[in-house]
Parts: sequence; structure tokens; C-alpha cells
Amino acid sequence: MANLKNLDLNAWFADFSGQFQGLNMQEPGQWPPAPRYAAFAFVALLTVVAGWFVILSDEQSALDAERDREPHLKEDYNNKLTQAVNLPELRKQKSQVEEYVLQLEKQLPGKAEMDALLSDINQAGLGRGLQFELFRPGQIVMRDYYAEQPISIKVSGRYHDIGSFTADVSNLSRIVTLHDLNIGVPGVTTSNQAGPVRSDANTLLTMEAIARTYRYLDPGEVEEQKKAAAAAEKKK
Repeated sequence: MANLKNLDLNAWFADFSGQFQGLNMQEPGQWPPAPRYAAFAFVALLTVVAGWFVILSDEQSALDAERDREPHLKEDYNNKLTQAVNLPELRKQKSQVEEYVLQLEKQLPGKAEMDALLSDINQAGLGRGLQFELFRPGQIVMRDYYAEQPISIKVSGRYHDIGSFTADVSNLSRIVTLHDLNIGVPGVTTSNQAGPVRSDANTLLTMEAIARTYRYLDPGEVEEQKKAAAAAEKKK
């Protein structure tokens, strides 16, 4: 306490400030203690600030990015956990879907069976006493894993026979669908037909439609389709 009482603050401040006068900037090692310690503190502070902006700021950005990913990772984890818990049921559903797809594929004729299917459609109409005025297979449309065969047909016959024919086509063992059906009276076009068709059971009618049937592609055709798709992708 005695030393503190005898301390002359004015003299101490004068001595402290005097150490900063006449400093040789070329010889910092020769500076008095106060300037050296002040310079050391300044350089240390400057180093910390520079390190924060140069190094730690990048780390902070990376940390913020990882924090932003955290909710998505948690959601992904929960989804995978749910799938893992329901894995036996999912495998069962996958097996059921594969079996269903296999059944559908069995309803698609192969390339060698298309002629027989076209004959079945023709026989279905003849079996109902219909007269084929047009039966013309169109251009085959290739899809990724199947081919679509359109057939333009025009038949004439009685109303109930035409209805039975469409039912027979839908009940074929192979998939056949009818599109763009147009039923009318022979010699009367749609443009001058006054109202809906009205006829008794024996009135002769005509039906125009597009029948579409489908067949699966053999492995060679599937490979060709993949190559064609890859070539088209490269051209983009």
C-alpha cells in the first residue's frame, strides 16, 4: 500500500509516453519495453483478426452449410429407418408387383405371335357375321420395352353383332384395345347425320375404329432401343 501511495502517476505516464518518442523503425529490437510489448500485442491482435477472416470464416461457412444439411440428413435417416422397419413388407410388395408385371407380359404376344393375333381379331369379326370392309395394320410404334401395332378396321353388320364383336376383342387372351370408335348407317356421313344413330336389331350398321395391340420386345430389340436413346441423347 505504501508503494501505491508513493507512486507518482504523472511521472509514470511521462516515462511511459517518453518510451514511444524517437523510435527507430528500422531497429525494433532496440526499442524500450513499453513499445515492444505494445507492438507485440498489436501484431498478435492483427494475426488473430486476419486468421479469423482468412481461415476461420471459411470454416464457419462450411459449418453453416453442414448445419443446413442436418434437417435433410435427419429426414433421409428417418425415411431409411422406416424402410428398414418395413423391409419384409416392401419385399412382399415387390414380389407381388413383379408377379403382376409377369402376368401382363404374358398377355403381350411375341414378335412371332403377332400374325396369329391379327388372325384372331379377324376371326372374332367373322364369327359374329360381320363383313370386313377394311383391315389394315399400320406402322409399328416402338416404345422402350414394347411395340404398339395399330390396325385400322371397318366392319358392317347388325348392332348387337358389332357389340358382341367388341366384347370378343376385349376378351382375347392378348391385350387389344379399341380407339376412335365411330358407328353409323352405311352411306350416311357423320356431318349430315341428324342426331344419334337409331336402329332396330336388324338394321345394318358400320363401325370404324383403330384397334391397338401390343407386343413385348425381344432382348435384341430392347438393346437397339437403348442404343437409339443413347445416340439421341448425345445429339442434344
